[in-house]
Amino acid sequence: MTTKAVAIAHGAATIVNAIALGKGAAFGVDLWTKAEVKLTSEPGLIEAEIAFDPKESKLLIEKTVLQVLKRFALEKSYGAKVKTQSNIPIARGLKSSSAAANATALATTSAIGKTLDDVEIVKLGVKAAFDAKVTITGAFDDACASYFGGIVITDNSKREIIKQLPLPDGLVVLFHVPPQKAYTIDSNVQRLKTVKPFVEIVFNQALEGKVWEALTLNGLIYSSASNQNITIAVDALAAGAVAAGLCGKGPAVTAVVPLDKIDSVKFALQRFEGKIIQANLNREKAKVL
Repeated sequence: MTTKAVAIAHGAATIVNAIALGKGAAFGVDLWTKAEVKLTSEPGLIEAEIAFDPKESKLLIEKTVLQVLKRFALEKSYGAKVKTQSNIPIARGLKSSSAAANATALATTSAIGKTLDDVEIVKLGVKAAFDAKVTITGAFDDACASYFGGIVITDNSKREIIKQLPLPDGLVVLFHVPPQKAYTIDSNVQRLKTVKPFVEIVFNQALEGKVWEALTLNGLIYSSASNQNITIAVDALAAGAVAAGLCGKGPAVTAVVPLDKIDSVKFALQRFEGKIIQANLNREKAKVL
């Protein structure tokens, strides 16, 4: 017996990194990951393929499928073959793990003919991320922004959504993506937690709706704590970005840009080694295709 489903989840960008505080905020962008899940009659065997980066670890995808099968006590009934495709660079801070987990969890749930509450699907992906050791906080904020779109503010330690806000019109996102990878699990957590009092101020700004100010200050704080280049974000701001800062633990930098400043901010970012990815703000939920 073979049942198949395909789902898509979108990317996200950091407003407040949750590592120091256990609370965070993120917003959706229209980068995407698709997951195709095909059930097999070989229980315990989950085969995954990451089509766009075959050398990357498949463990998160495998653990996500397993979490869904366990949720319905079907892990002894089925195995699965999974293939993911994406335009989100891996291990740059652009929420590739959250998008992959969301798409895989949603596709697996559909493939077995079941439905789950949206937040429960997100939480299964978060559990899988802990199992696969690709997260420190569970990245519940990133996962919610990826799944729901818009702006999402969360308590990661409790896995609760505190507030959701709409995204404004007239803005795009430019990511500066350096060539080197940086895995979240390798972050110096103790050093990053020293900035907790300052991150708390930034988090409260986000709660008040000052999300772009929060994004910029969060980036400055975490860049300083992790010895990353602040100049990229400052140059983007000088060129007309309304916000700019480190995305996740980096090394990518997010710049939120008015439509009439795209060229000037791109020009500023191109001074630094790496590539520029342009994305739109995303307001769409993850869905089965």
